Amino acid sequence: MTTKRTHRFISNARLCVMALLTMFSMTTVNAQQREFTLEDLNFGGNNYHNMQPKNKSLTWWGDQLVRRDVEECYIVDKKTGKEKLLFTLDDANACVGAKDGSNPIRHLLSATFPYPGKSLALINRKGERQLVDFKAKKTVWKQSTEGETFADWNAKSRAVAFVKDDNLYVTDAEGKTRQLTTDGSHDIVYGQSVHRDEFGIFKGTFWSPDGMKLAFYRMDQSMVTDYPLVNIDTRIATEVPTKYPMAGETSHKVTVGVYDLKTGKTIYLKAGDPTDRYFTNVAWSPAGEAVYMIELNRDQTDMELVKYDAATGEKLSTLYKEHDDKYVHPMNPITFLPWDADKFILQSEKDGYNHLYLFNTKGEQLKQITSGKWVVLDLIGFTSKTGEVLILSTESSPIQNNIYKVNIETGKRTLLDNGKGVHATTRGAGGHRYPILSASGRYVFDNYSEPDVPRRIDIIDVEKEKATSYFTADDPWAGFNVPEYSCGTIKAADGVTDLYYRMVKPVNFDPTKKYPTVVYVYGGPGIRNVEAKWLYASRGWETYMAQKGYLLFILDNRGSLDRGRDFEQATFRHLGIEEMKDQMKGVEYLKSLPYVDTTRMGVHGWSFGGYMTMSLMTTYPDVFKVGVAGGPVIDWKWYEVMYGERYMDTPQANPEGYAETSLINKAKNLKGKLQIIIGTNDPTVLPQHALSFIKKCNEIGTQPDFYVYPGEGHNMMGHQSVHLHERITQYFEDYLK
Repeated sequence: MTTKRTHRFISNARLCVMALLTMFSMTTVNAQQREFTLEDLNFGGNNYHNMQPKNKSLTWWGDQLVRRDVEECYIVDKKTGKEKLLFTLDDANACVGAKDGSNPIRHLLSATFPYPGKSLALINRKGERQLVDFKAKKTVWKQSTEGETFADWNAKSRAVAFVKDDNLYVTDAEGKTRQLTTDGSHDIVYGQSVHRDEFGIFKGTFWSPDGMKLAFYRMDQSMVTDYPLVNIDTRIATEVPTKYPMAGETSHKVTVGVYDLKTGKTIYLKAGDPTDRYFTNVAWSPAGEAVYMIELNRDQTDMELVKYDAATGEKLSTLYKEHDDKYVHPMNPITFLPWDADKFILQSEKDGYNHLYLFNTKGEQLKQITSGKWVVLDLIGFTSKTGEVLILSTESSPIQNNIYKVNIETGKRTLLDNGKGVHATTRGAGGHRYPILSASGRYVFDNYSEPDVPRRIDIIDVEKEKATSYFTADDPWAGFNVPEYSCGTIKAADGVTDLYYRMVKPVNFDPTKKYPTVVYVYGGPGIRNVEAKWLYASRGWETYMAQKGYLLFILDNRGSLDRGRDFEQATFRHLGIEEMKDQMKGVEYLKSLPYVDTTRMGVHGWSFGGYMTMSLMTTYPDVFKVGVAGGPVIDWKWYEVMYGERYMDTPQANPEGYAETSLINKAKNLKGKLQIIIGTNDPTVLPQHALSFIKKCNEIGTQPDFYVYPGEGHNMMGHQSVHLHERITQYFEDYLK
């Protein structure tokens, strides 16, 4: 017979067992949650590719969407997302006569389809580019690629421009090669990016629309001082000098040539003396009879859009001028309307934000196409049927990228994506998104992510304004112990401007505890750290640190990217000053949080972020206990002409600003533990920066730590990046935790 007391005992016993089972279950679940290594999280890691959201390699064949894989190409049904086999790697190798394994095509991931309506794919294999007819199963054309560097192939003429032994060559469709230059050298550079990749320049050759004329850069840098980098891998170390025009010093001279395939002649644009001038954003007229170029003075306060005769090089007209007392910063060539050869779109920040303006070839502004307190990030292309232009912009949010179509006549904008996240992340040459648009402009493939969406790809019917879901990537971090990522805003030091931040809380976060906190910083122009993409664009190292019990905080201060002209120009002539004020507002916010240990605050950044790290460590020495600065600028007078003078003017014109922002003068303030890391062959932020700071510290008795990567450049490449981030981590582990 069972008593009530016995029932109570059994019941309590069951509760205890259930509680134990629950605890065991939770322990088991936690035990099953895997931890990350830097091999998982760092781009140089052995397992990094498996930890990224899966992707699809897509390209257009006219209005047909093709998915490329290693061994197959598929046609994608744009209405259903279903796939149909187009051809295989074996088919391609059969076309080029490599079925027996001799010099085979290795993969199809880079295949392109340059001719709508024709079953031709451009595929490269060792030493050759081939046009294969995948339906007829044969090669219809081929061209040698031996010795080519900086190659630029044109689909219309099938001619290729390339650099070999410092000189520029062109090979036509029949295989005839012409050497265009003979004086190429370390001092004279042809067919490559000039002005140190500023102003949106990413290459040095520009084919006319019909592929029969080639505009190209010639850069004379013989007057620029050689900076003595060193190769230590020779028996006795040898010099590998790099041309480096420092702010306020002599710069190079650029001219633009035009080669005509029909006549075999080369002329140079008669732009006048190139001394202390920048020739940027080269564009062709639709008929190929004229070249357009945006030209700037060395002060970068004035720009002109100039038209030249492509046959004679004569200057025909100046179509547009723009002035800004601080600086102008053109990043995009003009773009002609596909349906009207007399009208083009110019991008400008003249109203405070980058927007589109419609001009005619007389230089008359016909209208402002877009306007508002947001930025046009990119002109994606056109839909000729409806007279619309597709753009990527921040209209929905300063931390989002969204696709809109804009009616050029009315200015009406229509959102084409879901209004969330960061869209059109597939980039082509120079970072632009042109490959996402089909030949007619009717369809877009949209590769995007959101803070909680690793990756999705939609196919958008621009005309019907309808999206078809094509691909959703699984979460590659499923099963791992993942920290919490969040985003918010604080006010800048001006008390008005909203600044966006990202916070990564420690794994297994407990709000009753206090955590060591690391501020990761960049802060300079050209970068936006906080974005509404997967995990708010968090870097893998932040997750690694959160796993080790740190809180990470990242703030985009004034001076950073995609918030408009005034937001960026707030730092003009005193780089680092306003940025630090904003970063300290972030610190002020962190100090208000009960779980931030204000006695254990660190800071880390690279390049401009390295400069910011050291600026914060030496300006607020009682706030930051530990810092790691990579590739840091120390004094802007040692940085390059184009970037340095745009944001700081010259040392001669702005001596107070250069003195105020130099870290040499602040070396005496260092209190906390600071590690400086550089590559000894850094051609971007020269070793002179870090070495000069170390020298000053030696003189006055402050004690930073110093680590170098011999032979490496501005960033550690390959697996050395894993080593680097383990070193950075260990420094915080040793001195902050």
